[in-house]
Amino acid sequence: MPEQTSPDDHGAEAFFRALRGAFEHTLGEPGAASAERCQAAMAQAWDSFDGNVAIQSEGQPPIACRKGCPSCCTLRVTALAPEVFLVAAYLRATAPALRGHGIDLIGRLRATDAATRGLGEEQRVALRRRCAFIEQGVCLIHRVRPLACRGHASHDRRACADAAAGRVDEVPFSGPHRVVRVLVQSALQAALRQQGLAWGAYELNHALVLALDDAASQSHWLGRNDPLAPVAVDLEHRDTMAAGFDAQPRNPDHTKPCPSQPYMRAT
Repeated sequence: MPEQTSPDDHGAEAFFRALRGAFEHTLGEPGAASAERCQAAMAQAWDSFDGNVAIQSEGQPPIACRKGCPSCCTLRVTALAPEVFLVAAYLRATAPALRGHGIDLIGRLRATDAATRGLGEEQRVALRRRCAFIEQGVCLIHRVRPLACRGHASHDRRACADAAAGRVDEVPFSGPHRVVRVLVQSALQAALRQQGLAWGAYELNHALVLALDDAASQSHWLGRNDPLAPVAVDLEHRDTMAAGFDAQPRNPDHTKPCPSQPYMRAT
């Protein structure tokens, strides 16, 4: 961990600024972003999320989330464009092997999208349709799952099961997971915006269908277009978010690397 020199060095705002700088360094000069650089930025995001959640969760009750517990996997999931394209590439790469086991994951995705497209949060929960990527309780895209999934964790497995069944409305979610997810995702969005790339959030299922149907969609996005625009879910918040990003001072020399793993102090 970098040496702390003032009480605010590792607070939430400092963490956001340092991680935004790290993402900007990974993505390169504006206009230099590539599929490889975006994949590296996502790996950086996941590592930073895991490391900071571990720090922020010190002294907290243990997380009940385990392999084989897909109770929350009926919720709507949103993702940033780099996450969508990474999952789409993973689906393409793993499709032949999965078909050999009788699993048509892309077909499942299309069916789930057809059933859930246009539904709001409450409607999705009421439908209780399981995520297309769950097989016998296991997430088949766990390695590349979006930050939204990584940041959704609970301390009570029974409460999650009861909520999924419609028996309760409240679930004891992990605050550190949520806070770190928001900070990591926001820092990545700010870095994408600095690149001139579409930086919003999209409904995952429909966005994946769009990406899979157009093999050039990532190239279009890297060309500063927004092929996922029809499934954006955050348009009403973007101006406020952009103003918040601009209010935070940037690293004056984004060619100078920031720590790739900045850590907040535990709260």
